[in-house]
Amino acid sequence: MAMNSFYSSMAHGLEALQHSPHACLSAPFLQQAAALLRSLHSQLLHLVQRLHLPPGERWLDEYMDETSRLWDACQLARAGASALDAYCAAAARVAPAIHAWRRLYDADLQVVQRAVSAPRRHAAGLQQDNRALADARLDPATLLLDARSPLDFKLNAFNGFRGVLYALRNASSLLLIVLISGTVTCLPDLLLTCAPGAAAAPAGAATHHQHYAASMLARLRQRVAQELVDSAGSSAAGNGIMMYEFRQARAAIDSLKQDLDRVVAMGCRHPPEDIIGGLAQRAEIIDGWVGMLRSGADSLIVELDDFFDEIVEGRKMLSDLCSHR
Repeated sequence: MAMNSFYSSMAHGLEALQHSPHACLSAPFLQQAAALLRSLHSQLLHLVQRLHLPPGERWLDEYMDETSRLWDACQLARAGASALDAYCAAAARVAPAIHAWRRLYDADLQVVQRAVSAPRRHAAGLQQDNRALADARLDPATLLLDARSPLDFKLNAFNGFRGVLYALRNASSLLLIVLISGTVTCLPDLLLTCAPGAAAAPAGAATHHQHYAASMLARLRQRVAQELVDSAGSSAAGNGIMMYEFRQARAAIDSLKQDLDRVVAMGCRHPPEDIIGGLAQRAEIIDGWVGMLRSGADSLIVELDDFFDEIVEGRKMLSDLCSHR
C-alpha cells in the first residue's frame, strides 16, 4: 500500500504540472516543479521509515547519491535565479527614464537611450555567464532519464525501495531540466535524445500506479520538450534562459529599443505626445513583466532554499536511523 501511495502521489503531481494553467517555464510553473521535487523527496523519507530497511546496506548510499545529485542541480538553478535580480534592477530603470523624458521637455534623450540599452547588454552578459556556469557545474549525463533495463537494475531490491528510487530519479531528472532551463540555460537535447523507453514503467509485475506515473511523466516530458524547442527557435534568447517572464521582458525591451531608434532617426529631441505616450505605455508593460520576473525568481529561491534544508534534515535522519538499528 505504501508503495502504491507513493507512485499514485507522484503521478498526480506530474499530472497537475502537465495540466498547469501557467505558461510552461513561467515562474509559477518553475515554482510548482520545485514544490513537486520537495514533495517527492519528503514522501520518499516517509516511505523509507515504513519499509524498515536494513542498516548499513547499499540503499542508503543510493539515497545519498540521489540527494547529492538533486543538491548540485538545484544549486545551479538557484544561482541562475539569483543572477536575475541584477537584470531586473537594470530593466526597472526603463519606465522611470521614459516617464521623466515625457514630463520634462528638456530631458536628455541620451539618458533614455542608456536606460533602454543597459538591460539589453546585461541580458547578453547574463546569457554568456550562464553558459560558462553550466559548463563548469553541470554534467548533462546526470540529468538523463535512466535507460537501464529494469532487470539489470534489480528494481525489487530492498523491499522495492530501488524501484521507487528509479521512478524518483526519472521524475526528478525532468523537473531539474525544467528548473535549469528556466533559470540558467535551455536543455532540450536532454529530453529529445533520451531513450524512448527510459520513462516507461518497470517491466513485469509493474502496478497500475507505476504505469500511471510513467504515463504522466512521458506526457509532461512531451509538453516541456515542445516548449523548449519552440521557444529556443523563436526567442532572441536563443538557447539561454527560458523563464517565460524573462523572455517577455527581454522581447518588450528589444521592441522598445527599435521604436526609440526610429524616434532618434526623426531628429526630434522631444517627439509628439502620441508617440512618447505610446512609448510610456510600452514601458509600463515592461515594468509589469520585470515585477513578475523579480517576484517569481525570489519565490523560486525561497522554495529551493527550503528544499536544501529538507535534504540536509533527510540525510541526517536516515543516517541516524541506520546508526540506531
